[in-house]
Amino acid sequence: MAERERDEVTGTETTGHEWDGIKELDTPLPRWWLWTFYGTIIWGIIYMILYPAIPLVSTNTKGLLNTTNRAELKAELAAVRQQRAEKLAKLEKLSLDEIWKNDDLRQFAIRMGATSFKLNCVQCHGSGAQGGFGYPNLNDDDWIWGGGLEDIHYTITHGIRYNPDTNEETRQSDMPTFGGPDGQLTPEQIDAVSEYVLKLAGLPHDAKKAEEGQKIYMEDAGCNGCHGDKGEGIKDVGGPRLADKIWLYDVGGDPKAIKKMVVEQVTKPRHGVMPAWKGRLDEATIKALTIYVYSLGGGGAKS
Repeated sequence: MAERERDEVTGTETTGHEWDGIKELDTPLPRWWLWTFYGTIIWGIIYMILYPAIPLVSTNTKGLLNTTNRAELKAELAAVRQQRAEKLAKLEKLSLDEIWKNDDLRQFAIRMGATSFKLNCVQCHGSGAQGGFGYPNLNDDDWIWGGGLEDIHYTITHGIRYNPDTNEETRQSDMPTFGGPDGQLTPEQIDAVSEYVLKLAGLPHDAKKAEEGQKIYMEDAGCNGCHGDKGEGIKDVGGPRLADKIWLYDVGGDPKAIKKMVVEQVTKPRHGVMPAWKGRLDEATIKALTIYVYSLGGGGAKS
């Protein structure tokens, strides 16, 4: 056998391969790399013997241990479903007050409700339930229909102004249109009553116009029938509170913008709609959502 050529610089034999004058050296692999390579082969053989590995026509080899992560996961999920089934049954059976007073069940409902809220409610109320322009903030205390457990549950179940033709139990609180050709107030009267609303909210206002607006508010338009004599709101009829600086159609706190918004709302009010979740969500989920929303602390609730 002829001796192979050696590289003049390194003294290492070449493989005999050459490309454009470049010759390949026959440098042996490091021992540690070879032993690691052999070890992986041995480990692969052992794994194939112990665990499912080789696919067959309709199944696969089971391995001596006959176990898989998939089987373990299936068992764990079955246990979780069983545990959830017991608590879901309690959510359906117990009253909201009983759920709230049970520490373990309350925490379960809050976690479940938070998940359902992210799936169904954040589109309008925001990821932190902070609301937005035309969508109620669920963290503050201005709740048109009340923020108690039963109030929240009813609102979630039946919605607000949601297809009244088919849902007779949905809540209704339409504000009349006071402006326009069919309205009962002139633009001057609407301007005056808007100044009175600014006064109720503790905002800069025209005192003389506000005095005129108070008479219109109390007598001519009968605004106090829904909003209360002092703008405190009447939850039984869905009358929003006016005696603060919280607005559903928030315009950033600028008095001029607020005045414009109030005038527009009195002239031709906007009416939002909340869907009824009865029939879409089961009772356990609706109760979990109720507990979660109540836990946020808004509407005068104590978390």
